[in-house]
Amino acid sequence: MNDLLAQVKRHGWDNGSPEVQVVLLSMDITKLQGHIETNRHDVDSKRSLLRKVAKRRSFLRYLKDNNMDRYTYITDLLKLKA
Repeated sequence: MNDLLAQVKRHGWDNGSPEVQVVLLSMDITKLQGHIETNRHDVDSKRSLLRKVAKRRSFLRYLKDNNMDRYTYITDLLKLKA
């Protein structure tokens, strides 16, 4: 996933752009999904996963409204449903 991060960054230290935030949240989401598969009763992790998915959705909505080219690039790169 670090190569995805390098493809999306606008400059070397970019951590705040919506594109980078979507990639970072996607990395956290995949990690949490693996954790929840093995620990089904971990309610706090489930809640954290839902919170991260909602945050990623809001970043994607912002990108879709403001920069459609970057939105399609990110969704294709991460293989997300558009």
